[in-house]
Amino acid sequence: MTKVAHISDVHLGPLPRISPFQLMNKRLTGYANWKLARHANMPEGLLTQLTDHLKTQAPELIAVSGDLVNLALPKEFEAAKTWLEELGPSEQIAVIPGNHDAYVEDGLKSAAEQWGDYMKGMTLSEQQFPYWRQEGCVALIGCSSAITTPPFFAHGEFDEAQAERLIEILKLTGDAGLYRIVMIHHPPHDDVKQIWRRGLKGRDLFRKTIKDHGAELVLHGHLHRSMINPLPGPTGDIPLIGIASAASGNGGKYPPARYNLFDVQKVGNKFECQMTEFGYQRIGDGVTKRLEMVIN
Repeated sequence: MTKVAHISDVHLGPLPRISPFQLMNKRLTGYANWKLARHANMPEGLLTQLTDHLKTQAPELIAVSGDLVNLALPKEFEAAKTWLEELGPSEQIAVIPGNHDAYVEDGLKSAAEQWGDYMKGMTLSEQQFPYWRQEGCVALIGCSSAITTPPFFAHGEFDEAQAERLIEILKLTGDAGLYRIVMIHHPPHDDVKQIWRRGLKGRDLFRKTIKDHGAELVLHGHLHRSMINPLPGPTGDIPLIGIASAASGNGGKYPPARYNLFDVQKVGNKFECQMTEFGYQRIGDGVTKRLEMVIN
């Protein structure tokens, strides 16, 4: 059995000291949003309690699907590096970036410099994404939808070049008989409020890639909600699973912080996968088992 944990939208706080010069771009609107709304529902210590619980599950792989930071400040990337090191070694943890990690033009470069091997894996080209990690019977494949956008926009993008690379990885890992888990920050479905502003450009291309070449599971973050949607595959629907923000408290409009654990095993020629969702409730302050189900 191979255990894979999924956590997303960490939004590490508190924010470091910010100079007026650093706010002379998109960060100004993000800083206002943090002060007026976001930070009030991200209690200190909540994320640590959640990740401590996650580590007791002893997963072989931890998928972190983006938005580790808030405003892409240099000190935030440094803090995220420290947080990743406390979470576990780079060979155990696979990170992809989210829109907040690409908040300004040099954000993705800073992420790559600070997070290093946490955001790398095996590839079939010189391009960083998609990459994959292999552990037991699982291939965890990380795509990137993170792009820098104008103020008030938070959309992502999946283009033809990345699709071509993903196709080759899906073929290779599929031929190897692995359970293919694909993760991307932005959800590739249409159930996104103001999709033109917050959704995934190229979602039809992503869905076609999965439909034509297959995967066993697709994970996403971005919406700060736990959700399951069907994604058409070559022989039937593939589970498309999103997770709530790992830093959300129980008093806001979004669900409290959660993570998912997937237990994957191969029985004969078929895979079995059980998903368990752990997290906080609206009432109380402990991490509990919220849901358990067989997903395929």
